[in-house]
Amino acid sequence: MANHPLAVLKITEFRNFIMGRFVFIMGLRMMGTLVSWWMYELTGDAFYIGMIGLAEAIPAIGLALYAGYVIDRSEKRRLLLITISLYAMCTFILLGTSTQWFSQQFGTKLIIIFIYSIVFITGAIRAFSGPSFGAIIASLVPKHLLIPASQLSSTSWLIASISGHALAGFLIAWLHVTGTFVIITSLIITGFLLLSRLKPKPPGMSSEKKTLEAVAEGLKYVFKTKEVLGAITLDLFAVLFGGAVAMVPVYAKDILHVGPIGFGWLNAASDIGSISMVIALTLKPMKKKQGIKLFMAVTGFGLCIILFGLSKWYWLSFAALVAGGIFDGVSVVVRGNIMQLKTPDELRGRVLSVNSMFINSSNEIGQFESGVAAKLMGVIPSVVFGGCMTILVVVATWIKAPSLKKLEY
Repeated sequence: MANHPLAVLKITEFRNFIMGRFVFIMGLRMMGTLVSWWMYELTGDAFYIGMIGLAEAIPAIGLALYAGYVIDRSEKRRLLLITISLYAMCTFILLGTSTQWFSQQFGTKLIIIFIYSIVFITGAIRAFSGPSFGAIIASLVPKHLLIPASQLSSTSWLIASISGHALAGFLIAWLHVTGTFVIITSLIITGFLLLSRLKPKPPGMSSEKKTLEAVAEGLKYVFKTKEVLGAITLDLFAVLFGGAVAMVPVYAKDILHVGPIGFGWLNAASDIGSISMVIALTLKPMKKKQGIKLFMAVTGFGLCIILFGLSKWYWLSFAALVAGGIFDGVSVVVRGNIMQLKTPDELRGRVLSVNSMFINSSNEIGQFESGVAAKLMGVIPSVVFGGCMTILVVVATWIKAPSLKKLEY
């Protein structure tokens, strides 16, 4: 059992981490789904959904490098709890903004301004919270269990994401926007209580280095480590142009005509596929040719985005997003394992912040790109265009980064 992939779950502190992160991420994903639906209800314009992504991405990207420095200098448990507390405050403010009283007193325009302002603040918080979750894993488990711990962490994140997406759709239908925010706030507070059981984690970096020098170290390490740089680059542009999920509220409401419950399941479809693949790869890891498989997976992801864009049938659209998630799951596993295995402990916060800056924020930039493209081209052509660009990125990376094809670990 010691060598079994699930042996890591015997570690009590890691179990507390997984449970706390699960509940917290489920709340956050519900909030993302709810805010997109709410914004489209308020405006009826896909462009405003795209602007949500930009509002979150600007501070997340702008603070990423400094956040990595702070994470490596900080006691990670304390930093995590501070960021989760700030998230709880933001959801409580959105809860108040969503009430009928606020709408009657201040009107739709001020609600939209409040939404964008809070989303901007959560982007700043995420710059610190996201990499902190990744950086703390190595301090919870012994090194020989790092790969299964990393993959189980990804698995819990994806299950939470599926649950958040799907439940948000049901809750919007049953409890409406305000009631759903009550549930989200409760989940984030529960996540805080579970993660507070972790023991303090000392800083990974000494205080001797100057701030700018220390901040630059993470960026330099990524650019000189070709396996890390190649995986990040391929995933970055694939996610940037393949952001079809940003248009799911429009597809659900105006093209597929399925309402909030169907919307929730469409939002969850990609994560359902991803979690299936991540679980499969956790129980039976890839043994060789991970680089080639990464290229194949991103190509398949692009084709699924094209199919989703063209589909007018709900179940075909759902299946296309599930299949796209399966391909994306391969990318999640390969990149996550490279980041954990190739990163020294003293650089984890800074390297994972670079990863967050390029990969996680590309979801929001991709959402913005999708909103702008939908405004210029129309919704369906913009999604098809994104899928085609994803495949073009694979071809360009295949030519320009031959070392990634040989990647194995």
